[in-house]
Amino acid sequence: MRRKLRVAAYAVCVRDGQILLARSPGPDGTPEWVLPGGGTEHGEDPYDTVRREVAEETGYRIEVTGLLGIDSSRHVFRGGRLRRRTDHQGVRVLYEGTVTGGELRYEIGGSTDFAAWQDLDAVPGLTRIRLVDVALRLWRERPAPGHLPPGDRPLPR
Repeated sequence: MRRKLRVAAYAVCVRDGQILLARSPGPDGTPEWVLPGGGTEHGEDPYDTVRREVAEETGYRIEVTGLLGIDSSRHVFRGGRLRRRTDHQGVRVLYEGTVTGGELRYEIGGSTDFAAWQDLDAVPGLTRIRLVDVALRLWRERPAPGHLPPGDRPLPR
């Protein structure tokens, strides 16, 4: 079985009762809302990753104002006709950020196609990835260890 580790960094930017989200095509093609952010490049610090990714996906420059925590997940994906099974672990570093410049725009030719401020109260009604819920819990509760207990994390959608 193939083993894969992906380290990524994401930003929780909240202002005036809204959160900055990006839209990405889901696994089945249905658009879903995600946090701006993405995978670290080899040798890149996650702090630099989150600033780069937010700029790429939204057009904004941000100041990282805090570390909210870490989310880790592990899934085994079945192999297709020519692929081996993959044991995939994702480690996601979640930062709090404040927009300091730039203008909202959409990413062209990337992993997202739209960015927008969404009302915090509307988030439960959005088609979104689980990480949005995890990040908002970390942002609201700010647990001392920066981690939600395994049995207390939102379930995958």
